[in-house]
Amino acid sequence: MRIGTQITYSGGFADTVAEVADLERAGLDIAFMAEAYSFDAVSQLGFLAAKTTTLQLASGIFQIYTRTPSLMAMTAAGLDFVSDGRFVLGIGASGPQVIEGFHGVPYDAPLGRTRELVDICRQVWRREKVQYDGKYYQIPLPPEKGTGLGKPLKLINHPVRERIPIVIAALGPKNVALTAEIAEGWQPIFFHPERANDVWGESLAKGKAKRDPALGELQIYAGPALAIGDDVDHMLEWIKPHLALYIGGMGARGKNFYNDLACRYGYEAEAKAIQDLYLDGKKQEAAAAVPDELVRAISLIGPEGYVRERVAAFREAGATTLTVTAMAPDTAGRVAQIEKLRAIVDA
Repeated sequence: MRIGTQITYSGGFADTVAEVADLERAGLDIAFMAEAYSFDAVSQLGFLAAKTTTLQLASGIFQIYTRTPSLMAMTAAGLDFVSDGRFVLGIGASGPQVIEGFHGVPYDAPLGRTRELVDICRQVWRREKVQYDGKYYQIPLPPEKGTGLGKPLKLINHPVRERIPIVIAALGPKNVALTAEIAEGWQPIFFHPERANDVWGESLAKGKAKRDPALGELQIYAGPALAIGDDVDHMLEWIKPHLALYIGGMGARGKNFYNDLACRYGYEAEAKAIQDLYLDGKKQEAAAAVPDELVRAISLIGPEGYVRERVAAFREAGATTLTVTAMAPDTAGRVAQIEKLRAIVDA
């Protein structure tokens, strides 16, 4: 089992870079850089590539609508080049609030677009002349849709690898099935080891039945919060505002993927209450309504023996990487948490 983390830079990017180097020495295997609607992740991943040596660096995530498939492939190949083959392409659909609200493009056909984008990326990395006649992407652009001057081209440079690993963030049944079919890795959010199979097992099985053996086993990147210690239970409360934001505020009623997930985990009444409170502007009350049981289940917060048991549960549920958020006030504390988890995972 590997250990990863989601990089945040709210305290300043220079400090973050120094901390990532410390975490690398502490045994961190992979770091994900988010993009969302903040600074672009590419420039920061390139900078991190120059400041690290063994750590895998991943986009977490690039939204499939914000770059053309060819640009997505070029970007991944460029990051793989500057990192000497350490890049992992994390992609996802995001949601209509960001895609339509910030980027101004339609949020349509996430399944079809994801499949076609992955096909095109791999074509680019193989340095084939890119020719693709899909439902959503046609390359070169047909004459009737443009000037008629487009011609098939291939990537000028030779990529470090012709198969850069792709990790897809997916939640819905069809999205998860697609991910299990075409991607090297799957990044679920709020992974509940005891209920993951009930929610996603059928979808994973359907996708794996169509999976190319050359992709290898599907890697699963779970994302628990981490705090190992005898007096850390109070940190469970720190997770609740984040959960309330997603379950309550990431989308409208009936159009919130994270609320749907909480319902599928068996928290229908709680999910409705959280959403009602959050959309009414009562964010603190929404956070207070998040069940302790749910927070504990998706986190690694507690004494060492308890965390050891939870790591075993995540492993049993299929997680191959724990992309943790270390709950500590400073770099030294976060490094110590990663070292403790490293010892547990390797035992």
